[in-house]
Amino acid sequence: MNHKSSNQTNHRVTTSPPHRLTELLHHSISAALEAGKAILDIYHSDDFQVELKGDDSPLTKADIASHNVIMSHLKATNIPVLSEEGKSIPYEERKDWRQLWIVDPIDGTKEFIKRNGEFTVNIALVENQKTVIGVIYVPVLNDLYFSTSEMGAFKVKVNLEDYDVDALMQQGHKLPLEREDKTFTIVASRSHRSPETDDYINQMREKHGDVNLISKGSSLKLCMVAEGQADCYPRFAPTMEWDTAAGQAICEHAGFEVIDWSTKERMLYNRAELLNAWFLVY
Repeated sequence: MNHKSSNQTNHRVTTSPPHRLTELLHHSISAALEAGKAILDIYHSDDFQVELKGDDSPLTKADIASHNVIMSHLKATNIPVLSEEGKSIPYEERKDWRQLWIVDPIDGTKEFIKRNGEFTVNIALVENQKTVIGVIYVPVLNDLYFSTSEMGAFKVKVNLEDYDVDALMQQGHKLPLEREDKTFTIVASRSHRSPETDDYINQMREKHGDVNLISKGSSLKLCMVAEGQADCYPRFAPTMEWDTAAGQAICEHAGFEVIDWSTKERMLYNRAELLNAWFLVY
């Protein structure tokens, strides 16, 4: 791995030994990349088959294909999976799970339908409500972000036609990367900007003077902070656990904080209420 110096916050909360985390990371990277292949096959066809779910959010056959690929890969780990496209699992059934995968087969389905490329595959491993592995794959850009609480966070380019997961894990560039433009930069949602977000942006302008704004879809917003391209990401609008778990892992393992706006503490997972509170990444 290409290690660069960064201020790492110690987020070691895992009870899994390092070799087990590495093995589980391997499984989750394989799952994300193979899901990416299935998604791109549909993305490059004209047959999305868009349906509306009960909450009026869109669902395509690519979401289902990705979900099925990921489930088949993670099955071997014998760890339960909470997926946006899986069956809903009552809190009574999952409240005692010490470990679980939290998966979004396509984060940014609206971006997928718009064909702007800003969608991701998100896979996180949660232990005792804290994120210990994060994998985000951006199929159109061939960018893979991955992290564990033991080794930190990394980014690597992937050739989907010919890749070796062990080699990718060795070739990753340690996050955050150096940034030339030191202007205070906020990443904000392209399609969910709330008045509160605009208020926060104005506060940062008063504090820092010049402020750059960048807009991205899906969990790419979290990746921008982890990568060092942005200084913070305020999210004062609804998200679900599967939207943020992988990105939170990668941000935390790159030395950043993801703070639940209601508790003012680290955002936790596998809660009774899967709807996240507002949060701030910095």
